[in-house]
Amino acid sequence: MLELHHISKAYSSGRQVLTNLSYTLGAKEYVSIMGESGVGKSTLLNLIAGLDAPDSGEIIVNGSTMVSLDDDALTRLRRKKFGFIFQAFNILPYLTLNQNIALPLLLNGAHRELTEDRTIQMLRSVGLQGRGQHFPHQLSGGELQRVAIARALIHRPEFILADEPTGNLDPDTAHEILMLIRTEIKANDASGIIVTHSQAAAATADKILVLTKNGLSPIDLAQSTNQHQ
Repeated sequence: MLELHHISKAYSSGRQVLTNLSYTLGAKEYVSIMGESGVGKSTLLNLIAGLDAPDSGEIIVNGSTMVSLDDDALTRLRRKKFGFIFQAFNILPYLTLNQNIALPLLLNGAHRELTEDRTIQMLRSVGLQGRGQHFPHQLSGGELQRVAIARALIHRPEFILADEPTGNLDPDTAHEILMLIRTEIKANDASGIIVTHSQAAAATADKILVLTKNGLSPIDLAQSTNQHQ
């Protein structure tokens, strides 16, 4: 379970983006977060993953307060429990696709045979079978995004955080990837948060939330769409 208690965060410029935000993400819950640009969606994901710290408030993961963890403990928690799909991909250019995707399993000490089998499975799942020995410079932006998604899912994390995971993909591939993310979440009893501007992407989650200056509020996407037609 993930708990956010009265989270506030300002940018270095001093502009406040999150104010007194609270939310509880239950086990096996999959939500999408929408909202205007600059409202703090990506910032919120970074805080949840422990990549940044709130100015005030608490983030609690399975009963452990993240602010109480030292850097080593936070790294272990993030490495084992979280899968993060970044907008910028963060693919390591000097590693092959196999090595990039397998990295979370290797860091967690998985056996070589398991790592190899799961890497092949994930490459196939994102439509890059047979490309494992290629290097990132040989791929398009959309293909790199699929590598990032495979890497985030390979170790079956308890929490999957995705920041605009289909921004560089064509509609058909985007739908396939969104279904893969949803399938992995459900198959592994994980919890997931996807940040997106796409209504189609948001609709693949169990619940849609909108982030505003007043916090997170659930919406009915179908009802919202009808009101604007």
